[in-house]
Amino acid sequence: MKIETLSREDHQVLAEVEVDQDQLEIARRKAARKIAQRIKIPGFRPGKAPYDVVLRNAGETTINEEAIELLVDDIYPKVLEVTKIKPAAPGSLEEVASMDPPKFKFLIPLSPTVDLGDYRVIRMSYDWQPPSEEKVDESVEELRRMYSTTENVNRAIQTGDFVMTDVKGVDSKEKESGKLIIDKSSNPVFIRAEEKSDEWPFSGFSQKLIGLSIDENKTFSHKFPKDFADETLKGMAVNFDVKIKAIRGMILPDLNDEFAKKVGNFENVAALRAAIRSNLDNQSKADYDDNYFEKIIEKIKENATIKYPPQLIAHESEHVLEDLKQRLTQQKMELEVYLKMRGLEYEKFFEEEVKPVALRRLERSLLLDQIAINEKLEVSEENLNSAFQQTWNEIQSNENFQKAVKKKPSNKLMESIAMESATRAMIQQTLNRLKLIAQGEAPEIPVEAPEKKTLSKRKSKKSEASKSEQLDNTNTGSGQS
Repeated sequence: MKIETLSREDHQVLAEVEVDQDQLEIARRKAARKIAQRIKIPGFRPGKAPYDVVLRNAGETTINEEAIELLVDDIYPKVLEVTKIKPAAPGSLEEVASMDPPKFKFLIPLSPTVDLGDYRVIRMSYDWQPPSEEKVDESVEELRRMYSTTENVNRAIQTGDFVMTDVKGVDSKEKESGKLIIDKSSNPVFIRAEEKSDEWPFSGFSQKLIGLSIDENKTFSHKFPKDFADETLKGMAVNFDVKIKAIRGMILPDLNDEFAKKVGNFENVAALRAAIRSNLDNQSKADYDDNYFEKIIEKIKENATIKYPPQLIAHESEHVLEDLKQRLTQQKMELEVYLKMRGLEYEKFFEEEVKPVALRRLERSLLLDQIAINEKLEVSEENLNSAFQQTWNEIQSNENFQKAVKKKPSNKLMESIAMESATRAMIQQTLNRLKLIAQGEAPEIPVEAPEKKTLSKRKSKKSEASKSEQLDNTNTGSGQS
């Protein structure tokens, strides 16, 4: 068997393999026997017809196609063994170059390679500060609003009110005709303290009503952007006429120990504020850490060289799509409906939204893998147990998990949880090391004795769906990577 290889720029190898004619003939005989088992040949039992008879009945093309398939299955592993290529994904038969002599061209995706450069010189201060007491006060007030009641009031509209309105809108270009493009009676409006993107008919609408009283009207115009979600309003300038029909003011409950017990079984207001403070601190720190580590990884990436075949991007893109489909399913929506609502073609959505996410996931995963290898990091049993417990607690609250596991979890499920926990623990340990590096406090990388190298050598992991999802969907800085 003769093999010639050609490295390609997309991190794949094109291998041209020439095999002996005898090997092809042997494969043809095997193919004929397989075909004879599938087709009926008069006068012969399945699989017992001679080669020449099968050739006349099935045809040379059919036998050659079957023979090539058998031959490829046989020689491809040998090609990998001879060339010592460790593929990142299944290879493909690109071309049957000739049949005499038999020549095949295989495209083999190479395993990713990462050169981190001098990543240990990167510095970035860690300046997280806990939220102010004003943030705690705001959260307490938000909680009071959640438990509030409303009553009709005879005063001007103010922030926090619920207002009943009649809303009419006319295209400014057709104002003389008076044809309404918006006509909504008894439309409820919550007067927000700040603009929200989900507000109807546009962000900031409610704030235009502040100061009005019952039976008052207000007219104003609004220009909708060209990419507005509602097709009928895209790029249109609309003259609005809003009438106030009713105003209901919010009655907040008293902030006392009774309220604290009602909202969360807290002993008193102080305990309630302490719990809110703890939640705010944890979320604030998690958000800061996400941003902090993202910046560090981007700095490392600027000086790193990452090579991988296109198959890995395709594979990661499938996971991104699957994640999205699962989230949409939870909202009782299909991908096709989601794309239609956004006015997107699948191809454009895939290229502009799915692939960039997949690319970021893959490269981030490869970088963290290589950092863990370079730093010779190992997960302690204590950290592994902690990560397993955290993962187990999270999935137990999942409704799908509860339905799937009515009794004792299977060994396969427990192994899967253990693998995800190990990945989570390693990622967190890697991020902790990055933080020390960025602050100039990282320990020296241990130098292994030559005779012990094989005992402590770590294997680089491929980009896994669980790791990719974890990197994007969990908080990196709070023990959840």
